[in-house]
Amino acid sequence: MNMKEALAAAIKAAAVKAIAAGTIKEGDLPEVLLEVPPQKEFGDFATNFAMQSARGLKCNPRLVAQAVIDNLDCPYVAKAEIAGPGFINFYLKQNWTAELLASIVAAGADYGNLPARGGEKIQLEYVSANPTGPLHVGHGRGAAVGSSLANLLKAAGYDVTREYYINDAGNQINNLAASVNARYLEELGVDVEFPENGYHGYDIVETAKRIVKIYGDKFLHMDEQERLHEFRTIALKEKLAALKEDLEAFNVTFDVWFSEQTLHDADKIKEACELLTERGYMYEKDGALWLKATAYGDDKDRVVIRDNGVPTYLAADIAYHWNKFSRGFDRVINLWGADHHGYIARMKAAVGALGYDPEQLEVLILQMVSLYRNGELVKMSKRTGQSVTLNELIEEVGTDAARFFFAMRSIDSQLDFDLTLATEKSNENPVYYIQYAHARICSIMRQLAEENVVEAAAADYNLLTDATELELIKKLGEYQEMLELAAKERAVHRVAHYVHDLAGLFHSFYNQCRILGVDPEVQQARIKLVQATRHTIKHALNILGVSAPERM
Repeated sequence: MNMKEALAAAIKAAAVKAIAAGTIKEGDLPEVLLEVPPQKEFGDFATNFAMQSARGLKCNPRLVAQAVIDNLDCPYVAKAEIAGPGFINFYLKQNWTAELLASIVAAGADYGNLPARGGEKIQLEYVSANPTGPLHVGHGRGAAVGSSLANLLKAAGYDVTREYYINDAGNQINNLAASVNARYLEELGVDVEFPENGYHGYDIVETAKRIVKIYGDKFLHMDEQERLHEFRTIALKEKLAALKEDLEAFNVTFDVWFSEQTLHDADKIKEACELLTERGYMYEKDGALWLKATAYGDDKDRVVIRDNGVPTYLAADIAYHWNKFSRGFDRVINLWGADHHGYIARMKAAVGALGYDPEQLEVLILQMVSLYRNGELVKMSKRTGQSVTLNELIEEVGTDAARFFFAMRSIDSQLDFDLTLATEKSNENPVYYIQYAHARICSIMRQLAEENVVEAAAADYNLLTDATELELIKKLGEYQEMLELAAKERAVHRVAHYVHDLAGLFHSFYNQCRILGVDPEVQQARIKLVQATRHTIKHALNILGVSAPERM
């Protein structure tokens, strides 16, 4: 039990004791919520428990607060004061930070890895871009947030499977084949009309050039449908390989790559439709098959199979989500772009119609990304005149900066990505600022080794009394609770903000407290403190998929 949990339990116990003594009336007691006050003079922790209890206990909040203080039994509390209408501020004894640091040091590099949670298997699907061209910066945000969220959930003790859904069936793949076909014929001097819904990217031209280089005019005199089939296979394989390569360069990997085409090949869409029909959630109208989405709160029913027998995108998505839950996942989390917001209701309706709780499907919406360079909006790639790709972003700012900048804002807000700031080697660049803190600690440890200073097995943490030392220890102590909350809220930006704040407190400590040339016992305590800080910074950066360099 950490300090916050111990204090919360003591507050609840004090209220129960006061009720038993008749000091306050019996009634329902709320959960004890503790916060770190924004100003140090208001103590180490504060709670509005008395104010929250007042209505249920039918008692004045200040009277409840005084009863809690009078009955409080917590060895770490030096004093407690009532503030305002009934807030309670707690001032802890100095030795609590010593015990806190001792527990963090004992955990070592595992500090931040929370106990495994039994019983809930989570499937997290993210990116899932059509394999018809290179990933753009919007996909990059989804990749950074999705993989960071997977890391966060794993650190918080959840059983997580990371999955990419390959849209390798349907019109987009047919359009890919037709686009490559047109560029191939152009390369061989054949005058051809480019498909109306074709892909105009430079990568399509490069694919066609590679086909000509490898195969020459082998496909030129082939039946067009046969040629399109060949190009579909070649282009899909190439695009998927490039996509995987780009994601790996961005520190993004998946446990499962799930092919949409396998659903069609195994007739799973038909099976899903038959199941929904049997359950009374699918019906025929005007020759088409409709999902009764309104039964689960959608604003209208949705077409699943068109009157010409061609499935809609919803059809494959229904079969895919049926497959997900059939694999035993208790919770399915999808990261979608902002343009998919209107799709949530029908997908939740489909999950309900399949016989699962719609709340088992969780959809996180990522807002748009805008790139800025020197204060000017960047609309197009200088190289291609088309959308800026993830690869180009990585080339300009690096994987670490790109991932951190994508993760440091809540997914609910549009992200203005400052390319200029991301490349600066200054304290204004949050990535540089954090990584420099880690590298600085590594430099300290190298200096100590050069001075033949050996880290002791134990140290007296009560010797750490400087304000910067105490603030750093307290911040370290907040890490695991922050991770738990961030995982619960699916908020990876909390990790980014925390590690930036931690780096700032370390830099303040470094500027205030020497490690070399001080009393040996103080030195050993400070060594333990900086090592704990290094482990925590690295753990947080690992969650964000950002490196922790030892030299800069």
